Amino acid sequence: ADMKTGAMLEAEQGDVPMPPASTAKIITTLYALSCLGPGYRFATRLIGTGPIVAGNLTGDLVLAGGGDPLLSTDGLGDMASDLARTGLRRVKGGFRVWGGALPYLSAIDASQPDYLGFNPAVSGLNLNFNRVNFVWKRAGGDYELSMDARAERFAPQVYSSRIRVVDRDLPVYTYARDARHEDWTVARRALGKGGSRWLPVRRPQLYAGDVFQTLARAAGVPLPAPEVAAALPEGTALVEQRSADLRAILKDMLKYSTNLTAEAVGMAASVRRGISSHVASGREMSRWANERAGVTSIRLVDHSGLGGASRISTADMVRVLVRLGPDAGMRGLLKGYAFHDDSGRKLKGQDVRVSAKT
Repeated sequence: ADMKTGAMLEAEQGDVPMPPASTAKIITTLYALSCLGPGYRFATRLIGTGPIVAGNLTGDLVLAGGGDPLLSTDGLGDMASDLARTGLRRVKGGFRVWGGALPYLSAIDASQPDYLGFNPAVSGLNLNFNRVNFVWKRAGGDYELSMDARAERFAPQVYSSRIRVVDRDLPVYTYARDARHEDWTVARRALGKGGSRWLPVRRPQLYAGDVFQTLARAAGVPLPAPEVAAALPEGTALVEQRSADLRAILKDMLKYSTNLTAEAVGMAASVRRGISSHVASGREMSRWANERAGVTSIRLVDHSGLGGASRISTADMVRVLVRLGPDAGMRGLLKGYAFHDDSGRKLKGQDVRVSAKT
């Protein structure tokens, strides 16, 4: 289409609704920018429900998520250090974790296999894209296994996720959970000499609490085992960490196609509009996009494009980009693609510039 006039220049079955896959993140980006604003930042807080007296917190400590999709172990490590600098040395109450800023979803698409790292749970408290790192190496006739939450500066062991090797051919992985643990098994024949793999987390609040407990202990603030808070307790924010602004988050999401980021920002936009479930959120975003772009085919079941039931025609996707993209600064958020010759070499001096979400 011509971006200046909106005229459709060429199409091939352009009006046939098709599954958009990850190009659905274009709609999510526009929706989030409109509802939240480009400068929006997610906040993760440590809240004390009582005063600190002589280094003792006479109440509970609460790790309260604000929906930040990019919260990492390094971020929690910095929060643990900041907490120690307040002078806190002991919590007399409990250690609680809260993720109710966004509704909980155990998997983005329930029809996908359990072990896919790009299909984790979503909540208001997300850590490392809700993935845990499984590491194995051969030790004699067996394997040494570990589960960690590694980032660039910290790599604490994870206790809320466990794994063991089983003698079988298939399936490669099985998954189960109880009140406090996520339990995996892996087929011995699939392991080889050694390696690592990111596995999804289905209980993100306990996972974040588990990791923060280890980091806080290392910073000199021992904590009891984390418990999930059903509601956000009242108290005083002792530490607060804010995310990058929304435009930076969305640019990262479009470059790496991170599904959890798409679900978190899309759901946060819907919560701002009074929507309280993922199913309703997909419908609300679809309604918004159809109305704003003057189209009719958009029917999205999620914000990432992972669900196969979503539909949009290619012509309507082009109309969305033409009518809503320029005002949102969409080109500046999209990844650039170069032209290549028949041998795969990058062509230089091209006048045409391609910015796209594939």
